[in-house]
Amino acid sequence: MRARASVAGETAGEIGPGLLVLVAVEAGDGPDEAAWLARKLAELRVFDDESGRMNRSVVEARGDVLLVSQFTLAADCRKGRRPSFDRAAAPEEARRLLEELRGRLAAAGIRVEQGRFGEHMHVELVNDGPATFVLERNPAPQGH
Repeated sequence: MRARASVAGETAGEIGPGLLVLVAVEAGDGPDEAAWLARKLAELRVFDDESGRMNRSVVEARGDVLLVSQFTLAADCRKGRRPSFDRAAAPEEARRLLEELRGRLAAAGIRVEQGRFGEHMHVELVNDGPATFVLERNPAPQGH
């Protein structure tokens, strides 16, 4: 997998093999959620081993991480025709927690690139196989 985030044609962040992580910081998220997500991303075994089985973490695979803030993932589309973004954290809090996440991943020995917070970005992804995961520490209730 390779990924690139650009703003107005200028590369903001780019990685080779690794993880493209679209992050939605929600109201109420804090340092515990950033720590949980950093650990989960560093340890999640989603890279192939010698046998072609998902058995290696991004650390073991010596992969990179591209973090892209994506508040629209916090949208609630259950009612009406317009998404509600009430669940999204305020921009200042989201920026702070995204930076905390970046620091924790870097401390785990992962090279981390980032998009540009709050900017209109083009995000390109060349996915190596059909592997996309949603990570939620406290998932929203199922149903409606």
